[in-house]
Amino acid sequence: MFSSAVPYKNQHYSELKKACIKDKKLFEDSEFPAINSSLFFRRSPPGRVEWKRPGEISKSPHLFVEGISAHDLNQGSVGNCWFVAACSCLALKENLWKKVIPDWKEQDALLEKAYAKLAGCYESLEGGSTGDAVVDFTGAVAEAIDLEAEAFHSDQKKQDELFTDLLKVYDRGGLISCSIKVSHTHEIELKMGNGLVKGHAYSVTAVKNVRLGHGLLAYFKNETIPMIRMRNPWGKTEWNGAWSDTSEEWSKVGDTERGNLGITVADDGEFWMVFSDWCKYFTDVDVCRLINTSVISIHKRWHEVVHFGSWTKNADPLLNRCGGCYNHKLTFLQNPQYLFDVTKEVDQVLLSLQQKDMKINRKYGQGENQTVGFSIIKVETNRKYRLHDIVTQQFVATSTYINARTVFMRVNLQQGRYIVMPTSFKPLTLTDYMLRLFTDVDSGCRELMDDKPKVRCWSSFVGYPQVVSHIYVHAAQGLENQDKTGGNYPYVIIYCEGKSVESPVKKDTLEPEFAFSAVFYRKHPRKPITVQIWNSNAVKDQFMGQVMLTGSVKDTTEAQVLRLRKQGSQMAEEMPGYISLKIVTVTQLTAI
Repeated sequence: MFSSAVPYKNQHYSELKKACIKDKKLFEDSEFPAINSSLFFRRSPPGRVEWKRPGEISKSPHLFVEGISAHDLNQGSVGNCWFVAACSCLALKENLWKKVIPDWKEQDALLEKAYAKLAGCYESLEGGSTGDAVVDFTGAVAEAIDLEAEAFHSDQKKQDELFTDLLKVYDRGGLISCSIKVSHTHEIELKMGNGLVKGHAYSVTAVKNVRLGHGLLAYFKNETIPMIRMRNPWGKTEWNGAWSDTSEEWSKVGDTERGNLGITVADDGEFWMVFSDWCKYFTDVDVCRLINTSVISIHKRWHEVVHFGSWTKNADPLLNRCGGCYNHKLTFLQNPQYLFDVTKEVDQVLLSLQQKDMKINRKYGQGENQTVGFSIIKVETNRKYRLHDIVTQQFVATSTYINARTVFMRVNLQQGRYIVMPTSFKPLTLTDYMLRLFTDVDSGCRELMDDKPKVRCWSSFVGYPQVVSHIYVHAAQGLENQDKTGGNYPYVIIYCEGKSVESPVKKDTLEPEFAFSAVFYRKHPRKPITVQIWNSNAVKDQFMGQVMLTGSVKDTTEAQVLRLRKQGSQMAEEMPGYISLKIVTVTQLTAI
């Protein structure tokens, strides 16, 4: 009743079931009928196909019998090991699969059939990402890690950090899968000598520090080894190296610990590996995090903002929203722009860009993912209109551009205001996307829609901006010591037409680097702009000097180093120190 789920093509399960009972007939799905087009669009399955209902296969069909485990799911003839691996991950999390399959006691839910229906047919499920299926099931945030490219196998520190992270993800309900890259198509699902299968998705069913030793001595020594357990969706074919089911390494582990780990000597597709071997032999990992946004929680809580958008085409450059990545500098800023603030001194930000699944279009020769990514730009601290030119604004992070459903990034950002710009790799790529942003405290993330201040009915009386000025304060040098007993904590204030913006305080320095900027839409271009430096003090802040800028369109746009001066009636007198800055003023309000 209170679910946010939207019925597919307005098909309500309870209403359909009620109608079938009333009419005393068995359900036939008009949106996914029992015909060949629901099975394939190009290549028919081998052998003869016969459609049956669950009751014709089993006398007493049930979705789950005596509980559920990862061993309940095995891959059939469809090449969707990625989907089965996701189901195996899901089977371990009761709180999740009960949401994926509501009222599971009252139905034989056909989970694979439902996913095939969403994709158009079963053949459309051939080839995919386990992470994508997990995200579809749970709403998790997926992070793809390339173990091979980042050389985890040869870097012990990176291994330790990754294991700690995966242990935390798993313990907090996240889902993990892995696979081994192929270099040629003939290597897909090729079994290697060590028992692992290339081009094949495995679900991770446990991440654990395994205790070594026997009896009480094992507890006193507290010697552990990082290990990871996986399951092959075939339900057979396992790793045969160190720590495989029958290997002698298990003699190092006591009976109690082995019992806790559920060690079985059977070719059931599930096996353990020491983490260093896992990093060595596997190449790709999908880490799906269930981000905690609960108000009441013992774990870290995140603030989440979700935006749905589209890359759309328009002949007007100010309205065009499909400009491509930064390689296309002339059109790059013609993309959707989302502004957010980092209010802490440093904050970790999680970003996820996801494009709509298009498998349903595979039957038309389309349906593949577009190559997408995003850039994060640090902008003026008071910006509230779209960015039209890169003057001194700083690119702080750019994601990888990849033809995947999800692009994920974790980044630590300094205090300030930022724009995140989701883009396709090439201009004029039109598709829908979802952008999710997670911060420790509320970021106020919002899409920038306006290009410049709006003309109001009262603008003719109070005036309308004639020019726009961008001021960037880089640093100061040789400031006068203000505190004989303690440190100096300088900060900048920029004043313009009765408005002001203030930089963060720089700690204990007389040579501060501010890297601070502001933008002003000025109604009175002849009024000067004042840049002041102050020292933050618990009793009373102290003035350290100022410069006054004409802000004329004729002024130099090059970086300047200016001598600090006094304020008020003594503003002509010099003070110790210099300030380096840059100012750009233009009459076109959509030029900056």
